Amino acid sequence: MKNKTIQQLKNLWEEDVAYTRTITTALYQAWVRVEGVFAPVRRQASSLSLVAFVLVVATYVLFPKLANADMEFENIGLSSETVSMIVASMQNVTEDYGRLPVAGEAPARRHYTIPITAYTSEVEQTDESPCITASGLDVCERDMENVVAANFLPLGTRVKIPELYGDRVFYVEDRMNQRYNYKMDIWMKDLADAKAFGVQYVTIEVF
Repeated sequence: MKNKTIQQLKNLWEEDVAYTRTITTALYQAWVRVEGVFAPVRRQASSLSLVAFVLVVATYVLFPKLANADMEFENIGLSSETVSMIVASMQNVTEDYGRLPVAGEAPARRHYTIPITAYTSEVEQTDESPCITASGLDVCERDMENVVAANFLPLGTRVKIPELYGDRVFYVEDRMNQRYNYKMDIWMKDLADAKAFGVQYVTIEVF
């Protein structure tokens, strides 16, 4: 059994060697053929170089304008009209056109005539967090009287009360008691000012 296995391996080795020799021989023969094809070109390399050099020299002699086109183009002078156009275009690029027109404020989308009162951050007039509005704004820290409470408008809505405050813009940041619908409360810093405001029926503009 052992001798038989060795003989099989030996036969396989001899077959592989013969195959390798065949491939190597074929590649070598192909290389010899390719080299034979290009052999005349190598022998004539010096002659071909000489012919190319003669052609270049002949081009410069027979066609001087074509050969020196770039040099002649560089020496072309610019007319005064061309120079003026170039300068004008450069000035046009850097010219200050001023500011774009500022768009005016959009007109009010709706108008409501409603009763308006005033409130402060007193515990008696608010819930358990007197300074925090329904939107989460701390009016005490912000300390600006431009906040209103209303149930019929989305939070963040901009409103104006022209009859009382002209062009001042107020923002809906708070809610009133659920029983109030078309009514508005203006937040004020001072309790005395809120009481003095009372109840007023005015037209508001909603943006």
